[in-house]
Amino acid sequence: MSRFSPKWTLFLGLLAAGTVFCVSYWTGARVRAQRGHPADELAWLCHEFRLTEPELSRVRLLHQAYKPQCEAMCARIAEQNRQLKSLLDGATNVSPGIEQKLAEVAALRAECQAQMLRHFQEVARSMPGKQGARYLAEMQRQTLGLRNHMEDGTFDRTHEHR
Repeated sequence: MSRFSPKWTLFLGLLAAGTVFCVSYWTGARVRAQRGHPADELAWLCHEFRLTEPELSRVRLLHQAYKPQCEAMCARIAEQNRQLKSLLDGATNVSPGIEQKLAEVAALRAECQAQMLRHFQEVARSMPGKQGARYLAEMQRQTLGLRNHMEDGTFDRTHEHR
C-alpha cells in the first residue's frame, strides 16, 4: 500500500509534469534564440542549409512573395473543409453532394500542392546546388505526403496516420 494518498500522488504527478514542461519550454526557447530571432520564420533554413546572408536574402524575398498566395489558398481550403463538414454532419450515407464536395476539396488540395511545389522549386533554384536539392527533397517529403502507407503496402492496423 502506498504511503501517499491519491490526492498527494496526483499533486506530485502534476508538480513533476509542470516542472518538466517548464524546463522543456525554457530549453526550447534558448535553442530557438540561439538559432536566430524567435520570430524569424526562416532562421531554421539558414541554420540547416548554412546559407550566406545574400542567399538567405533571396530566399526571404521569395518567401514574402509567396506568403499571401499561401494564406489565400489556406483560407479557401478551410472554407471547403467547413462546407464538407457541414455536409457530413449527421450524414449516414455518402450522397452525391458529399462526393462532389470531396472532389472539389481534392482538386483544391492538388492546386495547393502544385503551387507549393513551384515555390519550393523556385527557392531550391535560389540556393547553392546541393543545399537546394536537399531542401527540395525535404520539402516534398514533409508537405506533399509522397509516402502513403496504404498504397505502398506498409500499412497495418497499428500505424497512426499523420
